[in-house]
Amino acid sequence: MAIGIHILGELYGVDQRTLSYVEHLEPLLLKILRDHDFKILTSSFHQFQPFGVTGFVLLAESHVSVHTWPEESYIALDIFSCSSEEQALRAFEAICKELAPVEVDRKILDRGVSWKSLGVFSSPSYETVREACGTS
Repeated sequence: MAIGIHILGELYGVDQRTLSYVEHLEPLLLKILRDHDFKILTSSFHQFQPFGVTGFVLLAESHVSVHTWPEESYIALDIFSCSSEEQALRAFEAICKELAPVEVDRKILDRGVSWKSLGVFSSPSYETVREACGTS
């Protein structure tokens, strides 16, 4: 069993206007993450000139990051969550539905499989992580 799921998304053929500006992309992502019950700790997005966005949402469960190339109609999307695998996959699908890419390349990595099997979570220093991730 994995500690977390890491979804790597390559979304092609996305509307260039949506990918160009922070004011379009950030609220869209934050709404979807809230709608899927992620606990948002903070977010930081940067507007490139003349267009393009890079952004990071720090979650209690881990993080979401995006990097856009509007001129290529492309966005790289990562969702890493130590919460429910289903929750992360549903959020990924919701983001894809909202961005409406022509093509999606999705890779899923199971994170921390060997680490968890070594019993590292039995250490008291990991209590906060265990609570946030729902692993007891």
